[in-house]
Amino acid sequence: MILYGLKACDTCRKARKALPGADFVDVREDGMTDDVRRAALDRFGTELLNTRSTTWRGLSDAERAAPPEELLAAHPALMKRPLIVAGDDMYLGWTPQVRQALGAD
Repeated sequence: MILYGLKACDTCRKARKALPGADFVDVREDGMTDDVRRAALDRFGTELLNTRSTTWRGLSDAERAAPPEELLAAHPALMKRPLIVAGDDMYLGWTPQVRQALGAD
């Protein structure tokens, strides 16, 4: 299992604590492979973009109009967190439904 997020994110910290065996990838420092980003976009679409983030608010209207894949490649912190890859399954966020599906409740 791999958690993609930011090490300074409180939600990612909670997920890491609840899933101690999972590998963690800080998307700001380590990045995310194009394959994982595309698969996440295919699965979650624009829901993958955190449009309430400080990073989003700092973008110009022209930058916000870019395709989501380009935005996430240029600004990894725009991704909603955590993105959890468990085998063939992907989960977004640390909601009660995600925790239950991963047995971390």
